[in-house]
Amino acid sequence: MNAPLKRSLPNAADAFWMPFSPMRAFNEQPLLFDRADGMHYVTPDGWRVLDGMAGLWCVNAGHAQPRITEAIREAAGRLDFVSSFKMTHPAARSYAQRLCAFAPDGIERVFFVNSGSEAVDTALKIARAYHHARGRSARTKLIGRAKGYHGMGFGGLSVAGIGRHKQDFGPLLPDVAHLPLPYDRETMAFSRGLPDGGLAAADALEELVQIHDPATVAAVIVEPVTGSGGVYPPPRGYLARLREICDRHGILLIFDEVITGFGRLGTPFAAQAYGVTPDLITCAKGMTNGAVPMGGVLVSEGVYDAFMAGPPEAIELFHGYTYSAHPLACAAGHAMLDVFEQDDLLGRLNAVLPVWQEGALRLRSSPHVVDVRTAGLLCAVELAPRAGVAGARGQQTYQRCLDDGLLVRSSGDTIVLSPPLIAGEDDVETIFATIGAALAPTA
Repeated sequence: MNAPLKRSLPNAADAFWMPFSPMRAFNEQPLLFDRADGMHYVTPDGWRVLDGMAGLWCVNAGHAQPRITEAIREAAGRLDFVSSFKMTHPAARSYAQRLCAFAPDGIERVFFVNSGSEAVDTALKIARAYHHARGRSARTKLIGRAKGYHGMGFGGLSVAGIGRHKQDFGPLLPDVAHLPLPYDRETMAFSRGLPDGGLAAADALEELVQIHDPATVAAVIVEPVTGSGGVYPPPRGYLARLREICDRHGILLIFDEVITGFGRLGTPFAAQAYGVTPDLITCAKGMTNGAVPMGGVLVSEGVYDAFMAGPPEAIELFHGYTYSAHPLACAAGHAMLDVFEQDDLLGRLNAVLPVWQEGALRLRSSPHVVDVRTAGLLCAVELAPRAGVAGARGQQTYQRCLDDGLLVRSSGDTIVLSPPLIAGEDDVETIFATIGAALAPTA
């Protein structure tokens, strides 16, 4: 007798255990979206909400982008799945070629994964394996940075710099150290463009490397712009100094561009915006417009070549995932690059960025605002916390914005913004006017 396909569950509506969510509070008042288009989400009852977060930093070309939707549909009907273990499909190879051409000069290879978290853990493994392949297996130490976010894998958590994310899951990886955050609010608040005065924070890498012995350090990983930790742009010259120190000591430099990649700063990657090329770049989110899970590690030719010294029939890197280079994800990735080319997405964005920065900085006169930080189409509005109730003002501002039809993200007492790159001047005005109204005193 066949087992039944269904059984009655008294909590059926609550069966979904959601990520980063207070489940009991959410289930009391759930927020559900069942469709989206362009700059907006739409609830089941037809309420339209302006998306100030591009989903979760990822829907860069706007929701339901027709070329991406059609590419996924066509791919699903042609090839639903093929492994990339000792085989693959044509779109994986052609997309890899296009993606590397989109990336900074010197980046020649890509290892496909399925998320930003997997990209980070893969990059850290490649870094250690690179030194091992070159006969320098003592190089195992990894250096991250305060307030850095690098996903939820054990490797990414270990190098990340947000304590609350770690406290329930330790012990994490040993042999990890952290740089200070290169930001001083007293001297850098409300900066226009890159702040000055942060080179001491870069020179801290030299001190840290000497403490741990340069011959034992494998890699340094940083977000070019700190994202989830609060949108902190790099000080002028900071990333170049990190590159210089890493080169001096034979240490790999990894840029985590899961957020900043695919146009967020007005260039394909932050590495191009800041003129500094790392050895590896992690990416995800915007590479498929959020439509299909995908990530990647972009790799310099020098790093790749270090693995190719053995016999040609040997597997050079014992690492990978079932869904690496999934056919639907590659189709979406191809279509996303088509949108960049055919719609001049970067040109349109760069025309809007001055309006974005001006709108953001107007909030400095709003109640409780202690800092506004922008980098490309990213923004953080930092609020003074209420005495004894940290995070309450940020949560209230988030809720007031949502009630007025704008979705933002609250991270403690910081409001974070990252809308789709197709945002126009009217959208920008709506976003900052809504936040300003949310911060205004109530009667």
